[in-house]
Amino acid sequence: MKETHLARSELIEKRIFLIRGQRVMIDRDLADLYGVETKYLNRQVKRNRERFPPEFMFQLTSRERNELVTNWHRFVSLKHSTVLPYAFTEHGVAMLSSVLHGKRAIHINILIIKVFVKLREILATHKELAQRLQELEVKIEKHDEAISAIFEAIRQLMAPPLEKPKRPIGF
Repeated sequence: MKETHLARSELIEKRIFLIRGQRVMIDRDLADLYGVETKYLNRQVKRNRERFPPEFMFQLTSRERNELVTNWHRFVSLKHSTVLPYAFTEHGVAMLSSVLHGKRAIHINILIIKVFVKLREILATHKELAQRLQELEVKIEKHDEAISAIFEAIRQLMAPPLEKPKRPIGF
């Protein structure tokens, strides 16, 4: 059971895209995971349109659809389709549980939400590491300046002293 859960999580991760600066899933991938036809999923969403504001779901542009088709082979059937696919954000996926019913829908929805949360945690960790790295770089730059000053002082001490003119002996 644990292995199939991991396999499903990995499958879900591969179906999350970054479009318009948001992590989303495409209607066709969601329908496949839920075990329903894409047109059924979209019909349920249209019947409950008030549950899906623009920040939960949006329709792709032709350009975005073409980019999907170009980059992922599984979308090749969209190439000549007249219908543009919908993209669902994490909140849109959560809202799907209220319009799709059944044990499988509940189970898949929980898995998808867990994957979105995991991705958010990973991104937060990377942001924290990037900030720490930047702080370290600033410290190193300050240390570089101090080390350069120390080396300059050592060079001056190592340089042979300039010979002073000798005073003649006598008066």
